[in-house]
Amino acid sequence: MSDWYVYLLRCADNTLYCGITTDLKRRVAQHNKGVAAKYTRARTPVTLETFTEVKDKSEALKLELKVKKQARAAKIDYLNRYREQLTRSEQ
Repeated sequence: MSDWYVYLLRCADNTLYCGITTDLKRRVAQHNKGVAAKYTRARTPVTLETFTEVKDKSEALKLELKVKKQARAAKIDYLNRYREQLTRSEQ
């Protein structure tokens, strides 16, 4: 599996932000410094809510879009279910 991640951040105003990266720790730090996404710049501090690893950038982009299309209340569950299905399929 490659090192691509789809992640959800919880912003200081309790909104959620979805993104992709190859380095979670670095990316969360960038969000908190205000040098990542314009959306999170005014909503710091952010915390990592959940994430999943995917095989490549293409899959990460597709999953990011699917997560963003979910209702706010369903985003976390959707990403967690995706990760669980991925884990089961690897066994």
